[in-house]
Amino acid sequence: MILLTKISGEEFALNCDLIETIHERPDTTIHLTDGKIYLVRESMDEVIKRATAYHKEVFSGILNNHYGL
Repeated sequence: MILLTKISGEEFALNCDLIETIHERPDTTIHLTDGKIYLVRESMDEVIKRATAYHKEVFSGILNNHYGL
C-alpha cells in the first residue's frame, strides 16, 4: 500500500498492485484494474517512485526471509 492524497486533500492508502495506468492531464489520474479511478495531488513520477519503493521493500523482505539474511 502507498499513501497518496486525493485532489480534495484527503489522504488514503492505495493498493499499488491494482494500478493499470497513470496519466498526468494536468492532474494525476490513476486507473485501477477494477475500473476505479483516482485523481491525486502527487505527480505521476512520485506515484511511480512510491510504488517502486513499496515493491522493493516487499521483495527485499521475501528474499531476506527466504535466504535467512
